Amino acid sequence: MAGRVKTRLARELGTVAATGFARQSLRTLLLRVGRDRRWQTFVAATPDASVADRHWPCGISRIAQGRGDLGQRMQRLMLHAPPGPAVIVGTDIPGISAEHVAHAFRLLGSHDAVFGPAADGGYWLVGLRRLPRVLRPFAGVRWSTPHALADTLANLEGRTVAFVASLDDVDDARALRAASPSVGRRVLPAARRLASAAR
Repeated sequence: MAGRVKTRLARELGTVAATGFARQSLRTLLLRVGRDRRWQTFVAATPDASVADRHWPCGISRIAQGRGDLGQRMQRLMLHAPPGPAVIVGTDIPGISAEHVAHAFRLLGSHDAVFGPAADGGYWLVGLRRLPRVLRPFAGVRWSTPHALADTLANLEGRTVAFVASLDDVDDARALRAASPSVGRRVLPAARRLASAAR
């Protein structure tokens, strides 16, 4: 994991700090949403060999992301997930709660796709209904740019799309400082939960 995750953050804070943040973020995510019985949780790991590493939390299923860009890897997850709607979330979202994920699944009852927008033009959550077939919204997306969400939405023209709360991810030291009150907390502060729900 060291040197392979949060590379942008690592350039600013160093590999050790960035790896520590990535591990802490994953643990926090799994504590908040990973054991909720309303859905089945998988950790999609990269590189593929890391699926067998010993640092993963116990009791959480792991799958390999496979090769390709982010879109190709997410499409593969959508194609091979268990039957029913599927939601993918990032592991670096300090403001995430189980209610955000539950809301996304509820929206997929009446929409083809759902997104959690991020302030940088990307998205921290994507979900697909996957019926009657799995849509392919990720082709040609300009990842890690302000166009990522717009490009993905363009691929879904004519489909019904819904949105959950806008949350921030942590890609650099500035974002980490801004998110520090929520980083590593098992339960979000009440004020932060209310602000997220109101967005």
